[in-house]
Amino acid sequence: MHIPDGYLSPATCATMYAASAPFWYVALRRVRKALHTRLVPRLSLFAAFSFVVMMFNLPLPGGTTGHAVGIGLATVVLGPWAAMLAVSIAIVIQALFFGDGGITAIGANCFNMAIAGALVAYAVYRPLAKRWPVAGAGLAGYAAINVSALLAAIEFGLQPHWYRDAAGAPLYCPYPLSVTIPAMMIGHLTIAGFAELVISAGVVAFLRRSDPAMLQGGASSRPFPVWATLGALLVLTPLGILAAGSAWGEWMASDFSNPAARAQIAAQSLHRQLPAQAPQGLARLSTIWTAPFARYAPPFVRSASFGYMLSGMFGTGVVALVCFLVIRLLR
Repeated sequence: MHIPDGYLSPATCATMYAASAPFWYVALRRVRKALHTRLVPRLSLFAAFSFVVMMFNLPLPGGTTGHAVGIGLATVVLGPWAAMLAVSIAIVIQALFFGDGGITAIGANCFNMAIAGALVAYAVYRPLAKRWPVAGAGLAGYAAINVSALLAAIEFGLQPHWYRDAAGAPLYCPYPLSVTIPAMMIGHLTIAGFAELVISAGVVAFLRRSDPAMLQGGASSRPFPVWATLGALLVLTPLGILAAGSAWGEWMASDFSNPAARAQIAAQSLHRQLPAQAPQGLARLSTIWTAPFARYAPPFVRSASFGYMLSGMFGTGVVALVCFLVIRLLR
């Protein structure tokens, strides 16, 4: 669900940055007003939690992979505006350091997962919060991740309708809506959505028993168990690379000229024919940024699993540091 560089046109990317900017502005103002509350340390915690959760790739139907986002849980604990900010910070760090999502597509990825996801999660959770908070949290997470996936599928699928070269070939994402929507939604409506549901409902149920003050915005009586859970997830991050294949729409430009990769892409895309080579715009924009630890694989570490875990630890630290700096600037 992390749209890479090259799959969206520059005009689409600019539009999505412009669409996200007002929400970021309001989110920063809302967080600034809440600096005197217990929101501040929780922002770092759930931004880091979202970052780590997104490293656990799950096998989806068709040979692709997906992951939870943590936006439902962040919205329940932090509220929609702080959740937008927390997950946006995680997405930016993923793009800059690990190439998980493109830098040109940060606006789109944040709008899909952080902004729309938080608004949908809040709309679903709010009427259920008093009577069925655990079920409400689960449904909020499920609805949020599926709306996020649908928005990404629409953005992908509109590209070949709007942007073609003189010969009529797509310039960016080559697949239309008739392919992108089912390819994205089948896996998210089932496995990835269910994972988000379980995470959101499970953590909220745990907090209701162990630290209800965290859900009510009061002083947390037992913050350690949540931080300990995050630490355990970091140790377990190598499980995230066990799922074979890549997420739909996150192929490299070189995959379009690789026979084995082409066959896999076609199988994941309802067996629709691929262009003979990578679309021109996709190939050009895909090289705009080279992440230092691309695909969570530090070049100086031979072990893939150890490198993945180190990347998770480094990314979590950077996410927490950025949250701290944002809060310092707001003060």
